[in-house]
Amino acid sequence: MVTIGVFDGIHRGHAQLIAAATKAAAERGVPSVLMTFDPHPSSVVRSGAYPPQLSTLRRRAELAEELGIDVFCVIPFSPTLSAQSPEDFVHSVLVEELHAAEVVVGDNFTFGHKALGDVPRLRELGERFGFEVTAIKLFGEHAVTYSSTYIRSCVAAGDVELAAEALGRPHRVEGVVVHGERRGRDLGFPTANVAPPEHTAIPGDGVYAAWFTVLDSATEPEGITIGARYPAAVSVGTNPTFSGRVRTVEAYVLDVSADFYGQHVAVDFVSRLRGMEPFDSIDALIAEMNNDVERTRTLLGAE
Repeated sequence: MVTIGVFDGIHRGHAQLIAAATKAAAERGVPSVLMTFDPHPSSVVRSGAYPPQLSTLRRRAELAEELGIDVFCVIPFSPTLSAQSPEDFVHSVLVEELHAAEVVVGDNFTFGHKALGDVPRLRELGERFGFEVTAIKLFGEHAVTYSSTYIRSCVAAGDVELAAEALGRPHRVEGVVVHGERRGRDLGFPTANVAPPEHTAIPGDGVYAAWFTVLDSATEPEGITIGARYPAAVSVGTNPTFSGRVRTVEAYVLDVSADFYGQHVAVDFVSRLRGMEPFDSIDALIAEMNNDVERTRTLLGAE
């Protein structure tokens, strides 16, 4: 029992596919397999045009397991694979490698060289090779089609609330905490400067209320529990008050004074508080930062 796709973000549309796949697998008494690709096919097909990633491969595996998938199968996407005809892809991967009894895909699924394969073609090949095909419409509320492209546009615009509605949870940015300019500490708001992996989908410039989590660590930071989430006011942008040029993700974790340097962390963006703007004075900036912290406390406390 196989479901196929990039599954970036494991959004609510993906959850529909996975639910159908796990249900069918249980009825057939076979394992459920989620087949995905790495790197993103677009980066190979379009010569390095890498779309911003909503989730790491590890995060996709975690979410798939939470949704009941038995096997998380990663296929290396290469020029050779992209050149395969739809027939060759189905025969070599779905039949010879995975022995699929049924394949669950979105109704807009395409595959094979130049995306020449579609759902009707997959059904034809299923009849030839002996597997069934189930195609699902990935519609959500307000007639919005759930897609990673749609969610990326929400994230880029800073609309993390709309992104969360489609994802089924807040958009997450993971990374390692690195040394920054230490301006936050000088202002009374020491921040964790989070350096995400390349191609990560970062929300548009602004200040956000978010949850901050240390994901794994050889040593637990003082006063912090690994895996627990803590409220944070997060700044995304170039620090225009200080004429900054480098775009950063800086998290001020409320009521915590731990040293996060070197830690692998996650920032789950809940709500956008305001845009990124320059201030006429340091005092004005500090006053606004205090306001950001109190709004974060209120928003996340209510949640």
